[in-house]
Amino acid sequence: MQALGFIETKGFVTAVEAADSAMKAASVSLVGQKWVGGGLVTVILTGDVAAIKSAVDAGTESASNVGEVVSSQIIARPHPDMDKIILEKSKMPGRGDQGAVAPKTPPAAKSAPKKKSPGI
Repeated sequence: MQALGFIETKGFVTAVEAADSAMKAASVSLVGQKWVGGGLVTVILTGDVAAIKSAVDAGTESASNVGEVVSSQIIARPHPDMDKIILEKSKMPGRGDQGAVAPKTPPAAKSAPKKKSPGI
């Protein structure tokens, strides 16, 4: 991880707008999102420092046109153990596994047996 970028918004739609604009503005990767509670959603991005700066600025500006941006933050050269905090599942009661998660490879699709047509 070269840099981390965070954009915290009120509401899911505003968070989606922030993530979309940020990823279109620079070559960054979406790590995930954290549902903090009370409608707060934090979008987490990673990439090189300059790209994260550009992406967070663009995402914050675009999201503020849609809803409320609570805060944004950039961490250059984060400690390697930061993954433990960022990828950790939420431990709030009733929140299930709504924390940020590492991208997963989708499971192989199970093929259902084909049904024969009655031949009408």
